[in-house]
Amino acid sequence: MRSMRGRLLGAWCAGLLLAGVSVVVGCRVADTDAVTPVPQLLAFLPWLIVPTGAAVVLSLLARWPAGPIWGTVVLGLLAWFVEPYGTGEQPDGPVLARLRVLTSNVEFGWATDALIPVVRRERPDIVFVEECEYTCQAAVAKELGAAYPHRQAVAGDSSVGSVILSRFPLTATAGVPGSMGMPGAVADVGGHAVRLQLAHPKPPLPRQVSLWKRELGRLRDFAARYENGPLVLAGDFNASQDHAAFRRVLGTGLRDAARLAGDDREPSWPSRTAPAFGAQIDHVLVSKDFSASGARFLHLDGTDHRALVVNITLHQG
Repeated sequence: MRSMRGRLLGAWCAGLLLAGVSVVVGCRVADTDAVTPVPQLLAFLPWLIVPTGAAVVLSLLARWPAGPIWGTVVLGLLAWFVEPYGTGEQPDGPVLARLRVLTSNVEFGWATDALIPVVRRERPDIVFVEECEYTCQAAVAKELGAAYPHRQAVAGDSSVGSVILSRFPLTATAGVPGSMGMPGAVADVGGHAVRLQLAHPKPPLPRQVSLWKRELGRLRDFAARYENGPLVLAGDFNASQDHAAFRRVLGTGLRDAARLAGDDREPSWPSRTAPAFGAQIDHVLVSKDFSASGARFLHLDGTDHRALVVNITLHQG
């Protein structure tokens, strides 16, 4: 009798695990982010292999024949979606310019002191800094102003402030509206106009999923409208490749530089558990005019995000 009850309990536990994972995987198949808790779990889609595998083991121990079959189907779908996205050949036309881009969320400015020496060491040409509030913006202007004399910023406290630093001359342009600052500019890169846009939509917190979708939709609409030349859209997207709202941004023709450089699944958040566990939500997206190489995710003390630095090359179309 105890053995029977144990097998029944094991089958129920396996069924609950498989049902929960199946809902998330089903939303991935249906190309929708749905509602809480699906968007939050989609960020960690590859890690759902763990509860699925546990469910298969429980099913075998409970002698529940449907469990291993169900689990195998779910594991197959997870394996399919873990494959890299955004594949395609990089442009190989004549080189017009080579750039190094760095993006970093400094978490309410707390990682500003850690960011400054990293920028000096890595020597990026363009820096996108999210959650750079008043003190952060004053610090980067003072410490990095000589190397980066050109800046475009949205001033704000806490997570609202953001800034773009550039070695190249910048022309101010309208950014993308959002709850947090998303400034934009046009950089004169050796005579070539390159549109820069910082991305920082709201995260998909349980009561803010609609706002998160709306602000990612604004980034998608911006990218879809922009047809005037090279574009770099970079920052903390609060979304991974497994979110439908982020894939729709890519659907405008932009490509993820980390993916092009071979680091499509390297986690950028949360930094305390990366690279062993996490999600890649910090991205540098580029138009088809660019190739990319040498992507690296860097730890900064004081922030829950890893910085991303990547080399991009502008080609003649």
